[in-house]
Amino acid sequence: MTLLLLMLAALMALAVKRVPAGQVYSVQRHGRTRLLQPGVHLVAPGLDRIGHRIDLSGQVLRFREPLPSERDVCGTVYWQVLEPERADAVLDEVEQLIRRGALDALKAEPDVAHSDRRDLGSRLKQRLNGALRERGMMVTRVELEFA
Repeated sequence: MTLLLLMLAALMALAVKRVPAGQVYSVQRHGRTRLLQPGVHLVAPGLDRIGHRIDLSGQVLRFREPLPSERDVCGTVYWQVLEPERADAVLDEVEQLIRRGALDALKAEPDVAHSDRRDLGSRLKQRLNGALRERGMMVTRVELEFA
């Protein structure tokens, strides 16, 4: 009897998920995804799997890329998830999307090394947002430094 009560208590502990404020969890069951908003939720252990813990407050990505002008550019991209239901599908790839988008945008800029860093950062932000907005994310700021 005690063993049964312990197993039942353990199952209940696994079934209760608390989602902190400022986050959303994606839960997957049989190929379907649903989102858990902040608060306390019940999930089915063994059937439901937490896919992503999506932070809505913002993320930071730092990168360093070599440029054709034999100088390196170091950058910091501040981004956040606006629509978790759209972003969930590409969340594992977002850092690669941002890095690739930043490098492509920098290569497309004429004379990057002599450009104004703020102006260049603003143009980079616009190009990145063109690719990320349709995926439910947004770049809020880009800071660049040349090495």
